[in-house]
Amino acid sequence: MSIGTRSYARGFLSSSGLPPGIRGLLIANVAIFLLYFFAGGALRGVFGLAVLRPADVIQHLYVWQLITYLFLHQGIGHILFNMLALWMFGTEFERLWGTRRFLRFYYFCGAGAGLCVILGAYLFGNPEVATIGSSGAIYGILLASAILWPDRQMLFYFLIPIKMKYFVMVIGAIAFLNSFNPASPVSEVAHLGGMLFGYLFLKSPRMRSFDAMGTFRAAYRQWKIERAKKKFQVYMREHGSDRDRRPN
Repeated sequence: MSIGTRSYARGFLSSSGLPPGIRGLLIANVAIFLLYFFAGGALRGVFGLAVLRPADVIQHLYVWQLITYLFLHQGIGHILFNMLALWMFGTEFERLWGTRRFLRFYYFCGAGAGLCVILGAYLFGNPEVATIGSSGAIYGILLASAILWPDRQMLFYFLIPIKMKYFVMVIGAIAFLNSFNPASPVSEVAHLGGMLFGYLFLKSPRMRSFDAMGTFRAAYRQWKIERAKKKFQVYMREHGSDRDRRPN
């Protein structure tokens, strides 16, 4: 039976163990969720710097938020759905591509979804509203699954058999329609952005070679340099003038 038509169940249920990338993401997400659940009040300031707030990224260059927001979730249902989808659909991608390329794809989709959230907030929304969750990266994985294995069967809501391509069309259409609802508590722009960047990764050779984590580290180093420069300039303005004065 060809890879394009076999069931998803065989892909992850026959596994003898989780690949390291998926295992690391699952452990990190669950550990951070539990830490916030039991000690959220004491660490509120730390978690406040980790959410994706467009105003912080643009005005204060908190570029790490494009990655850290992926590890924060609102509630049990939120993290359960995302981690289940990551396990079900991401495992085979890591085995197919290898850990390094899979993680590059995951963070590329997640950071790309974050950029779309920032753009949408400044064009149509409120830049002060925070976004959390790995759904953008998960939707990128789902879109890639529909491209590589469009006729593979899955169970919609664990009940309705549906081909992968139609499933992604349905959830994409739902996200698009809900994006026009300002009262929606879900960031549908992040979902659509993750799908967009998942498509770009698969279709563009230059995007496939893009190292999201490397770019994030470089941007963070540049932010630290600029911050140090500003502190030095403030120090010189406050103390530098005294050096030019001679005592009488």
